Amino acid sequence: MAVYVYSIADKEHPLQLDGVDGVGDPPSPLRTVNSGSLTAVVSDAPEDLRPKRRDLTAHQEVQNRLMTHGTVLPLRFGLTAADDDAVRTVLEERAAEYTERLRALEDCTEYHLKVRQDEEALLRQVLEESSTARELNNTILKGTAGPEAPLALGELVAQEVQARQEALAAGVVEALRPFSRDTESSQPTGEDFLSVSFLVAHEQEELFLTTELSVANQMGDDFEFRLNGPLPPYSFV
Repeated sequence: MAVYVYSIADKEHPLQLDGVDGVGDPPSPLRTVNSGSLTAVVSDAPEDLRPKRRDLTAHQEVQNRLMTHGTVLPLRFGLTAADDDAVRTVLEERAAEYTERLRALEDCTEYHLKVRQDEEALLRQVLEESSTARELNNTILKGTAGPEAPLALGELVAQEVQARQEALAAGVVEALRPFSRDTESSQPTGEDFLSVSFLVAHEQEELFLTTELSVANQMGDDFEFRLNGPLPPYSFV
């Protein structure tokens, strides 16, 4: 039977998983696969594994319990192997890599930050601060602009928006970087202009959270900061 893999930990991790169930319906009991100094937490993989709420919750509960008692490499939902021997082989072959990542994640958690700016406020700011955009917009409103003017204005505004949002995103990350060990950016979606994960040591969490709140307040009501965490450090495995 295929094996579902949750996390990788050092063999010294206490692995206190009493009362925690694995994925599947009925839930699969958790067990470990050992190789050298590493241990993988696994269970039997259900044949119809899909990202259903029950299984996503079970996966997350295993990570949360393990993180409570030590450092782990939390693997993303859905990772399976052919059998225990296949898991053991991977642990052997990638032992140095996994050990290095466990050291890097020691006593850390992940926070994921997304930021967006009110679209109307952003466009208003562009027209107020860009004389070229403002003048072109005025000629369009007066009806004295040529037929190419709306397209030209749209391109100009898009360039201004991109430049401003890139600068804002860089500023937010730089303000929070001193309180994190590492960062991992992802492509923003929708109206967001920033989507970034921070690897934060437990001893720095209070400073990180205080600084994030301060930055959000300084940027004002036109901006929406959405901070999710603490999370298992999936982005840094």
